[in-house]
Amino acid sequence: MGEVTEQDQEWRFVQGGRLLPDAVVSAVGYSSHLDRPCLHVGMPSPALTLVLTFDEPVVSGFQPSGDDAESTHLVLGGLHTHPAYVAQPRTQSGIQLAVRPLALRRLSGVPAGELRDRAIDARDVLGSGVEDLRQRLAELTTWPERFAALATYLRATTAEVTSDARPEVVEAWKWIARQRGTGSMSALARHVHLGERQLTSVFKAELGLPPKAVSRLMRFEHARQRIAHAVRAEAPLDLSAVAHSCGYYDHSHLVRDFHQYAGSSPSRWIAAELRNIQAGAGQPAEEFPA
Repeated sequence: MGEVTEQDQEWRFVQGGRLLPDAVVSAVGYSSHLDRPCLHVGMPSPALTLVLTFDEPVVSGFQPSGDDAESTHLVLGGLHTHPAYVAQPRTQSGIQLAVRPLALRRLSGVPAGELRDRAIDARDVLGSGVEDLRQRLAELTTWPERFAALATYLRATTAEVTSDARPEVVEAWKWIARQRGTGSMSALARHVHLGERQLTSVFKAELGLPPKAVSRLMRFEHARQRIAHAVRAEAPLDLSAVAHSCGYYDHSHLVRDFHQYAGSSPSRWIAAELRNIQAGAGQPAEEFPA
């Protein structure tokens, strides 16, 4: 569990390790001291986002104008296919988790489909216990203590809830991840022994998105991880090669996805997020088989 800090000390990110692999892909503690407030773009991913902030509440929404903004210390965001916008104050700290969408039932009994294109107060789904957790984490003084308390909460919560998604949906999600979002929908339907229409129906009911949209998110997440790895390693970045290795038809299709998911081109996104990526932000939202 290592700490990675920017040279100018503006951002600090701490990796939480594998707290509960079946439910949480990754967890990152963060703290920042900025010269001025800024607007952060949260890209879509194949994970739900859970944020527990220890200072000012998080102000977020899906409109850059802020017309739909919600303010809360506990944010739970569903799957979405367009950027989210987060107003970042000068000083903030907290923990952000990438939660497996199919695990939400085991954390709350609620399917992730009910959160599509929404960012809500996590207490509305996870109950008042998550606010007790947030306050306890804020009172602790070290990141290892916080992550240990968070892991205990997650284990206890998943042990209390027995709700599970349909097995066909669970297997379909695993298949899409194994294919890194590049498999055909007809092959996926055959794999889970459902018709394509029926698969789309049960998939959307559980996750809020059809399997084709989730496949695009998986493919984009694979590309984003490769780009972030190259940036952190200060290695030469060939976006055409990234596009080819991640299953895109060509470079322009990767650029198209960046415009949809990040609201900008890959080069502009890298320039805007360079310091955050180098400091350890942008934790994985899916773990792909080797």
